[in-house]
Amino acid sequence: MEKQNGSAPQKISLMASGELRDALTAIEEGKGPAAIAALMAIDPVSWQAIEHRLKAVIGTDLRSLLLHTVESAATLALD
Repeated sequence: MEKQNGSAPQKISLMASGELRDALTAIEEGKGPAAIAALMAIDPVSWQAIEHRLKAVIGTDLRSLLLHTVESAATLALD
């Protein structure tokens, strides 16, 4: 396994990308257990890369993004 230095971008594995996509789809469909299972399948290195990119691009972490997504979906469902 290669050691990541501070300036090299961390890599998100193809499998982790798919798991994140599946988790977001499951959240959108109201399938909480499937979303949790998909998120738990993401490897630690990819998690770090996902968190780093989210902070750089949108200024927040995945937990905050997911909570906001769930709250928004609940609000839309009530309308």
